[in-house]
Amino acid sequence: MNLDQLVATAKAMVAPGKGILAADESTATIRSRFDAIGVESTPDTRRDYRELLFRSEEAMRNHISGVILYDETIRQFARDGTRLVDVIKSHSALAGIKVDLGPREMPFFPGERVTEGLDGLRDRLRDYYVHGARFAKWRAVIDIDARRPSAGSVKANAHALARYAALCQEENIVPIVEPEVLMDLDHDIKRCYEVTEYVLKMTFSALYEMRVQLEGIVLKPNMVIAGRKAKVRSSVEEVAEKTIQCLKNTVPSTVTGIAFLSGGQSDIDATAHLNAMNALHALPWNLTFSFGRALQAAPQTTWAGKDENIPAAQAAFYKRARMNGLASLGQWSPELEA
Repeated sequence: MNLDQLVATAKAMVAPGKGILAADESTATIRSRFDAIGVESTPDTRRDYRELLFRSEEAMRNHISGVILYDETIRQFARDGTRLVDVIKSHSALAGIKVDLGPREMPFFPGERVTEGLDGLRDRLRDYYVHGARFAKWRAVIDIDARRPSAGSVKANAHALARYAALCQEENIVPIVEPEVLMDLDHDIKRCYEVTEYVLKMTFSALYEMRVQLEGIVLKPNMVIAGRKAKVRSSVEEVAEKTIQCLKNTVPSTVTGIAFLSGGQSDIDATAHLNAMNALHALPWNLTFSFGRALQAAPQTTWAGKDENIPAAQAAFYKRARMNGLASLGQWSPELEA
């Protein structure tokens, strides 16, 4: 392990004014999104869509520090024969890779899941490094309601995240550690805070036990926010305050940076929450974004599978990348959206 290399990569991933594009949708996930815009999901259409994002010069060079790829994408070539990884690198951005195999139901834990993919991971990481990956992502999903999560499911996911992180660092790949407390149901912000705090404490305990170097990771947590079906919505300021309080209580200052997931928030909500955190607080970590839908929804709809729409789709991507880049500096305002 080369710790200096890991730290340099982690710092680049959370560089001021930049964030991470999550373009690692599985084949099944991107098929459902293409279905919504009337586009057949094939290797070529998936390639064409992602290529239009990666060739968005202004967005990529000025506001994107890295791109999380899917296994198919890291091996693909652009229409002109250039490796997609090299297209990303041409903008001084880093290539990353999703390495988990998704969540599976836990035996004896109804309604709870643990992410799989540790078997053979060392060899896969070595292969991905050769293909250009310098960081990786592993997502743990934490289901939340009045009785969930259980201690058993949280510990199982924290342990898997820590083992994954150690394997990544062994291969000089920065691990994105992503314990996501889902926002799908009707829990209030207080319940989200309680669960997020517990999950983060257990995750960092597991990282410590696995001897993971915290300055060589990037944390990708959820924001502390009420569930999508909650009757009472929280203000932007409350989400920012509670998220920062939770992070201060759980995340060691040695962690280089935090790149939030959007978790199904609207484009504007995710940007506003990130901005409020950066505008109101001096923090020991750089706070930025690692968004998928909150960066891609607008360009995907605009593109609709048609080459003639590529310039407009790239403009839509640039706008969202720029808005979130400003939010990572605490310089965004709703007026800029117009």
